[in-house]
Amino acid sequence: MARVHEEVIDGTLLEHHATRTVCPQCHARVVTEGTSGSAPLRSAAPAGYGPAELRKAYGLPAASNSTRTIAIIDAGVYPTVEKDLAVYRKTFGLPACTTASGCLKLENHTGGKQPAPQTGAQGKLVEEEVALETALDLDMASAACPTCHLLEVSVPWQDAQDNNDVSTDDFAKAVNTAVAAGASAVSVSYGYSADVQNTHGSRLSAFDHKGVAITASTGDEGFNGGIHQAWPSNLPSVISVGGVTLPTVGKASAWYSAGSGCESVFPAATGQPARITASCGGHRAAADISADADPATGVAVRDTYAPSSGEPNNWVVAGGTSASAPYVAGLFARAGHLSAVNGPKSLYSAPAADFTDITSGNNEAYHQCASYPGVSATLCNAGPGWDGPTGLGVPHGLGAF
Repeated sequence: MARVHEEVIDGTLLEHHATRTVCPQCHARVVTEGTSGSAPLRSAAPAGYGPAELRKAYGLPAASNSTRTIAIIDAGVYPTVEKDLAVYRKTFGLPACTTASGCLKLENHTGGKQPAPQTGAQGKLVEEEVALETALDLDMASAACPTCHLLEVSVPWQDAQDNNDVSTDDFAKAVNTAVAAGASAVSVSYGYSADVQNTHGSRLSAFDHKGVAITASTGDEGFNGGIHQAWPSNLPSVISVGGVTLPTVGKASAWYSAGSGCESVFPAATGQPARITASCGGHRAAADISADADPATGVAVRDTYAPSSGEPNNWVVAGGTSASAPYVAGLFARAGHLSAVNGPKSLYSAPAADFTDITSGNNEAYHQCASYPGVSATLCNAGPGWDGPTGLGVPHGLGAF
């Protein structure tokens, strides 16, 4: 896997491999064996970026002392989660985080014990797929804050594939459960269609908890138009996290598939300056911040749950804005300045030096900004200062958090 790791470092991995989505509603992509087919590029040892490489890329301190809780919300049940997380953390020299020690907790979205894993064919297939998403989320939270506690909150497995109001209600309940359990940061790596139900009332208020950093991935389909952004990254009180291509050699650039867009339901994200909402005709603009998301510069993920295929992944290389959202959530928990957190407001108040500005790349592979009246080209093209695909940029140290 040394060759694969070298291709990750220089950003050329997808010259010899492709990617596929992990599940319909989650924002994760896994690198495949070849340029066609869906079988993951499995390996016995990690080939993607590990915690130390990411720490260096973002200029983070070596020491991590926070024991605050990062909550990860994912669909389905993942029985080998503790075992896989233990291998990831041991492999990369991170401290153990177990249920016995209280560092790792597993809950249902209503606050009770997680249900038994699915035994039907469809349920087993979906839970096997989504285990990779959950592993990615927990591994990235661990990489960002090695000493933090982890809370994995499960919503029903059907929410990984159903884009409806039942799913968004389940996620809203899960966020409230995580906050009630004492989470300092909450990460959601899923996206759903915005509608009148999930942009108002209890599903809006569930994502508004001052003093708790709630992050959500912006999606993996590039600029998605000038009307609605994926829920819940469109909500004013949520920190919407975009994505970049992060080679070790050369400068980072906007990932061509990183989600960006406008949410016409809201005038702005909390604390978002008018000069930024102007890109969306005075409405909420996304993203707020970004981190590595391109599978070509993907991260190492450990996942062995295979009740359907019988073929454990072991180590894979993954990406998507599902990788960036939990990482940013972890930085908020690690830095611990949570009293100042009110949606993304504290990010917009931070000095420019706390970010590495991303000034090249675009995400117009699917839709072009010029096709949408009232939308600025800044929503699609990285440049000096804020832009849609990368937000304020990628972290530079912990000062912004």
